[in-house]
Amino acid sequence: MTRVVQIQTNFASGEIDPLLRARVDINQYQNGAERLENVLVQPQGGVRRRGGMKYLYELPSGANPQDGTRIIAFEFSVADHYMLVFTNQRMYIFKNQTLITNINGTGNDYLAVTAVTSSILSTMCWTQSADTLILTHKDINPVKIVRGASDSSWTVSNLAFDSIPKYAFTLSLSNPAATITPSAVSGSITLTAGSAIFNSGYVNQYINVEPQGRCRVVSYISTTKLEVVTEIPLFSTDPIASGNWEYESGYEDVWSVSRGWPRTCTFHEGRLYFGGSASRPSTMWGSKVALFFDFNPDQAYDDDAIEATLDTNSLNIITDMISGRDLQVFTTGGEFYVPQQGLEPITPANFFVKAVSRNGSREGIRVQQLQSGTLYIQRQGKALNEFQYSDTTLSYISTSISLLSSHLINNPIEMALRKASSTEESDSLLMLNGDGTITVYSILRQQNVVAPSRITTTGLIKDVGVDIEDIYAVTKRTFNSVDKYFVEVFDADSYTDCSFQGGAASGASGLPHEAATVNVIADGSVLSDEVVTSGAITFDRPSTTSYEVGLGFTVVVKTLPVEPRMSVGVRSGFKKRILEVNALLYETQHLIINNVLVPIRTLDTAGTLDSSTIEFTGTKVINGLLGYTQDAQITVSQNLPLKLTLLGLEFKMSVYGGT
Repeated sequence: MTRVVQIQTNFASGEIDPLLRARVDINQYQNGAERLENVLVQPQGGVRRRGGMKYLYELPSGANPQDGTRIIAFEFSVADHYMLVFTNQRMYIFKNQTLITNINGTGNDYLAVTAVTSSILSTMCWTQSADTLILTHKDINPVKIVRGASDSSWTVSNLAFDSIPKYAFTLSLSNPAATITPSAVSGSITLTAGSAIFNSGYVNQYINVEPQGRCRVVSYISTTKLEVVTEIPLFSTDPIASGNWEYESGYEDVWSVSRGWPRTCTFHEGRLYFGGSASRPSTMWGSKVALFFDFNPDQAYDDDAIEATLDTNSLNIITDMISGRDLQVFTTGGEFYVPQQGLEPITPANFFVKAVSRNGSREGIRVQQLQSGTLYIQRQGKALNEFQYSDTTLSYISTSISLLSSHLINNPIEMALRKASSTEESDSLLMLNGDGTITVYSILRQQNVVAPSRITTTGLIKDVGVDIEDIYAVTKRTFNSVDKYFVEVFDADSYTDCSFQGGAASGASGLPHEAATVNVIADGSVLSDEVVTSGAITFDRPSTTSYEVGLGFTVVVKTLPVEPRMSVGVRSGFKKRILEVNALLYETQHLIINNVLVPIRTLDTAGTLDSSTIEFTGTKVINGLLGYTQDAQITVSQNLPLKLTLLGLEFKMSVYGGT
């Protein structure tokens, strides 16, 4: 037998797909793990226990949270930012992790938003400018929500358009019996008829002229005169005889109750853009510059409204748009962008959409923008891709960043992005899966770090959103056979889920965890678990300064099967034994290695046994581990609500050397 000493210096590759079990040749294998549960990968390479989830509010049954929710961040100013939680026809408003009550002086804890029903929440889109939030869905007139003079002052109304684009859903051609004479061949001109043939219905319809010319009617002046804009210049100003021109009608509002409404929306360079509609799913429209609700193309000046349709050889239902380096458009059939040269603005003359890739994006999951690119879920819900600009090709490319962790993508239903706020954090992409778990991708693009881990809890996570630094979640938990829905927030200073905090006390009351077993922390020490009865528990001993009560969760860090570096080659098929583990720790209070409790507090440490648990930084050595296996894995776990930061693992193992 040969004894080998190895070290896993980091976990920067995160949890690795089981399909890569044989890829011991790649660097990601050496820096990955088989399982990372309820930990986050730090940019330095270590892993730390995730924060607990602090209780904020229980959604009442009258809100029908079981039929769906949607969390939307709203930033009014640097000091005033909110998390809006939508349920069936209601909007709950949270600020600084506190529910805003008595909305508009009504005594209600919510704003009534009757147009937003449970049926549209999962595919609703939104965008914000200053004090205004705009909600869109193909089945409702866009909704405008405005924050007023105070935290509790809000108004909601249907968006009123100054003008709506037109489209010929039922095209009709006719040849009126009259001669028409143009005042000029191009630009904004008038057409004068030889007899009274015009009426107000001509507005927003077209006149086609032989041998050349196409005019859009913008104004009705009289029965013999129209104001038009030439989209194709006329051949001359000579009178045009009857039979040499035709009236093209059937154009109507592209958005209406009968034709449907915009699917998606975003602001970009002074325009409000809408993407897709129920009847025109592949068309996008941009408003006039600084006139966000005016979509009249008028005379096609640079600041007039614009329109384009994504015509390719596949169906391109627009699922999302985002303002980045360029205006980016995501559809079920592919990824697109609107090219711009340098600082040149988008105008009706240069507005066109260029295709990049043909992956398609999943409807209802908003794309998220990193500094390096835009992240989106592939249409089939099986891959996380990045849409980024390449300085090499001077164009956009679309690449998969979930290739090594596809097993963690399980019917995703939502994404949110929390950007790093310190050097101890990476950007965190939170992907909510259909099974109620969250896959967290810790991303530091400068170091090529994409490290996934998973978050689980007692019950299901139903929705997730980010308010600058705070990560909000809607959870479904079952207590005493009753399903309850909570608004909770991830809190770095909490160690349990659905947690309640307080000061000096001998117990806690008003708890929703009926008949459930909860963890208890008093003054920094873990007390015995308690079962909630009639919403209350009694502590083993009273707390003097602080307590926390909540649902416990298990932390697991399991290495990939060890592959020793030996001159004779790989030893995947040979049995091995881990003899000794040196765990490199930082401010850690509790951990278990391969079912062996690692002693953190010893009799020579300062303080009494009922004082707060000390934090250990350094190396802990575990000897005498038994058992030969082919995989020789190390499992670091934690079953107490205390701190844990694991920087790396050095280990000694015995393995058959062979020849």
